[in-house]
Amino acid sequence: MSGGGTETPVACEAAQGGGGGKKRDSLGTPGAAHLIIKDLGEIHSRLLDHRPVTQGEIRYFVKEFEEKRGLRELRVLENLKNMIQETNERMLPKCRETMQGGLEEALQRLQAANDSICRLQQREQERKKVINDHLTASEKGRLLQWEEFMKEQPQRRAEVDDEHRRAMERLKEQYAAMEKDLAKFSTF
Repeated sequence: MSGGGTETPVACEAAQGGGGGKKRDSLGTPGAAHLIIKDLGEIHSRLLDHRPVTQGEIRYFVKEFEEKRGLRELRVLENLKNMIQETNERMLPKCRETMQGGLEEALQRLQAANDSICRLQQREQERKKVINDHLTASEKGRLLQWEEFMKEQPQRRAEVDDEHRRAMERLKEQYAAMEKDLAKFSTF
């Protein structure tokens, strides 16, 4: 090596050159290489292989999660069970009683309203029947009056025609008389 200081030989150089005999033997044997590889494997696994650590952390996390979650779910289920029991024992009977009372009252009111509506419909039907009967009777009476009127029409027309003819004759006579009078005055 170059330089002017003291250097310790590296494992390769120690094997080549002549230095301590024991070191040379321990490094050069096949068992020593195996120990070095084993040490390197341990160093490698400690520095770079994190699987055992992560697996341990995962197991710890899962265990904690399951325990805490299990207790929380147990509490939730217990609360739900208590609520259901309270509902079944206290609330449900009260609701049934209230519903029964309310439904009976509502049913009575509906029945009364139904009876009232039936009476109103019956009265309305009776009133419509009376009105229809009255309208039918009035229509029949008007038809009879119309028939009488139509029977009297030819006679009245004849009377009007006769009166008109007499009036025309009177007017003709009057105008003829006036013409004669006028003819007397026009001869002057």
